[in-house]
This record gives sequence, structure tokens and C-alpha cells, in this order.
Amino acid sequence: MLCFKNAQPIEQIALIDRAFHYGDGCFTTARVRQGKIELENLHIARLVLSCERLLLQADLQCIEQSLAVLQQQYLQVNGTLKVLISRGEGQRGYSLPDHHADVWVFFYPQACAEFQVEKIKTGVLQQVLGLTMPSLVGLKSLNRLEQVLLKNEADQRGWSEALVTDVQGTVVEGVSSNCFIRLNNTWITPELRYNGVHGVMRAEILSRMQQHGIACEQRFIDMDEITQFESLFFCNALSPMKIVTELNQQPLNVQACIELFNILQLNQIR
Repeated sequence: MLCFKNAQPIEQIALIDRAFHYGDGCFTTARVRQGKIELENLHIARLVLSCERLLLQADLQCIEQSLAVLQQQYLQVNGTLKVLISRGEGQRGYSLPDHHADVWVFFYPQACAEFQVEKIKTGVLQQVLGLTMPSLVGLKSLNRLEQVLLKNEADQRGWSEALVTDVQGTVVEGVSSNCFIRLNNTWITPELRYNGVHGVMRAEILSRMQQHGIACEQRFIDMDEITQFESLFFCNALSPMKIVTELNQQPLNVQACIELFNILQLNQIR
């Protein structure tokens, strides 16, 4: 792993950095292939929105500057890029310091092949999500304790991903993914009005479905509807489609997902 702070290589973090003390910041995780960030416009747009909501002043040009440095070290820059924006160093207390935020870029090199369909068996987690402050809904803030606890439960059950509901009894997403559901021969993705992450791959899939004239509802999905699911898949920036073959030991229709994967050409993400 290599790390840059404001486009400068760095190996340590200040003890008074607010990311460490309060989780004061936001992040996005992207796949980099041949030096290009896949879905870059969507990632940048989400970071811009997050900075606006969190009152962060960040120079996002540091991302491209960090990539330029990486390209000097590697013949091909392939792998995972995590961009983390911290409000930076500050004194004790919640009051905001009066300076620009720091842009951290973490690079994890690895080979990047074309995306392939993944198939998993999973279920619904017992732990549920709460409701989020309206201005924070959809953001990937640095406060991920919910996901930490949910991931632990999924790991204990032997699931690489799992379906998550909330205190209102509605389906929200996966632990680290958004989800799409086929119900009554119609594709649906949960409306994320009160919680959940507005994922870039979710946005890309919705856009491609619209381009191909494939209807997809965005609505609240009640837990009582789970037993009626015909198909289900999870998606995030590192994996456009994890198809669920069994949900709570109930077999689901895999072919509908595969057909959608091929129509939307989800093996080609740029």
C-alpha cells in the first residue's frame, strides 16, 4: 500500500487529526485500471457533495496529482484507490478548525481483469440500521461503526455479503453494497431517503437501465416482501454484480440477473 497526503507521500498520521478522533470526514473507494479511475465522474461528484454537506474545503485536484506520482512508479497503475478526506488537525472539542481539509489517497496495487458475475448464498442480518440525520443520508462519512458490526455478523454466518434492514422494517442495502431486487417481474432498488449509501455503481446501473429502457422502481421495500423476492444482486464500485443464488436458503432466479448483466454490459465499466 502507498499513501499520499495532499499529493505528497506520507507514512504517518498526526495524533490530533480529526479523522482519528471524530471520524470527521468522508471517503470513496474506487477501482483504478491503467491509471484511470473507473466511474471517476460519479466518485468526484459524490466527494463534492459530501464536502458541501460536511462543510469541508478540499482540493480534489490532489487525487489526480497523486495518480500522476503513482504513474511515475508503476508501468501500469492497477488496483484499488481509497480517497479519504479529513478535516485535518484540530484542538480538543467539536468546533471546526479554520483551514482546508486534507486529501488522503491510499493505493492498493493489484491486477484488474474485466468484471465477472459473482454468485453467493446469503440471508438477512438480525442487526438493523437506524435512521440518519437528513444532511448525512447517502454520504460515505468516516463513521462506519454500523458496517463494522454488520460485517462481523455476516462473517459469523459465513456470508461475504448480506441483506440489511432498518428499524422501520424496510430493506436498505447490503453491508458494503447497494442492492437490486426483482419482484413481480419488475426490478426495484430500495429508496434511500432515511439511511443507506448512495453508491456510484448503483447510480451507474440505474443510468444504464434507463438508457436501455429497462424499468426500475425506487421505493420502500417492506420486510414482508422478502419471501417474495424472485432475484437479488448486490453492487458496489469494486463489484458490479454479486448474484444471490439463495436467500435464507430460498433459491432465487439467477438467470434474470445474468441477462441484465449482459444487457447493461457490466463487465465494461469505465
